[in-house]
Amino acid sequence: MDISVFERLQKEELIDSDSLDAIKAREKDKPVSVHWDLRTLVYFSILLFTTGLGILLYKNIDTIGHATLVTLAGILAAVCLGYCFKVSPAYTPLQSASPNLWFDYILLLGCLLMLAFVGYLQYQYHVFGMQWGLATFIPMLFLFYCAYFFDHKGVLSMAITNLGAWMGIAVAPLKLARAFDSSNENIIVNGVILGGLLHVLSWLSGRFNIKAHFASVYANFGVHVLFISLIAAMFRFHEWYFIWFVVLGAVAAFRMLSAIANGSFYFLVCSVLYGYFGVSFVVVDLLFKMRNSGELVVYFMMMYFMGSAIGLVFLLIHFNRQLKKNDRIQ
Repeated sequence: MDISVFERLQKEELIDSDSLDAIKAREKDKPVSVHWDLRTLVYFSILLFTTGLGILLYKNIDTIGHATLVTLAGILAAVCLGYCFKVSPAYTPLQSASPNLWFDYILLLGCLLMLAFVGYLQYQYHVFGMQWGLATFIPMLFLFYCAYFFDHKGVLSMAITNLGAWMGIAVAPLKLARAFDSSNENIIVNGVILGGLLHVLSWLSGRFNIKAHFASVYANFGVHVLFISLIAAMFRFHEWYFIWFVVLGAVAAFRMLSAIANGSFYFLVCSVLYGYFGVSFVVVDLLFKMRNSGELVVYFMMMYFMGSAIGLVFLLIHFNRQLKKNDRIQ
């Protein structure tokens, strides 16, 4: 509750001092919600549990045995997922609530154990032979199914990550940027395809109202993958970089308009920053072609980066104010 609103009302004599004091006392003594704090701790506990279990098994593999490990992971995954299928309500294309407090965490644990189970089978027993792509493709399909059936954004993120792995791409933005070797054309092309596909899935989710709240998850992954892929393409295909720059500009403009329409400052910032990287690449390339002009090029480059950085900050502040004015910022 914003107390300053009531203070202004009191100054305008719309409420009396006693009412203001009562509101302040109520606000001061009201209980504080720890809902999201507890949920975050439970999520971290699941991640720590699966990580610790993996380390324990790795260090004691010789004494425990491969068959025991595979069986244990399979049984635990089956128990968790079996419970989720048992208590979960019927599928609906709309957003649905979890049947109980522990459902989301048990589902997340079951999916993580399932991934470990399939990965271990392939690594140790080569159940898919030399078709290593199947070790990511089959779990990917199952994760997408679980994400939609149980309405879980966390599992959807895991499915998208597996989709990227199947295509040979690390979907995490930092790993994605590090993995893009400018000489690897296949990764760059696959990144553009994956980023475009995720944008299409985001649009389809909202257009046909099939788990429409998943659109932001697809868009979040798609924005980073597509923009980083396009920037990498500008470096790799330098002779044709202007074509990739036009595509980058078109995508940035589309994402900016979409972000403004949906009131999302996060996607607006992403679009502006990636677009700025693309423009800076073109400017620097043009200045390097003029390097025969001597120190003048260096001065122009310094002026560009200082001026553009200031302009970028003011632009973001302007958009932020506009979104707040419309009361639609997310």
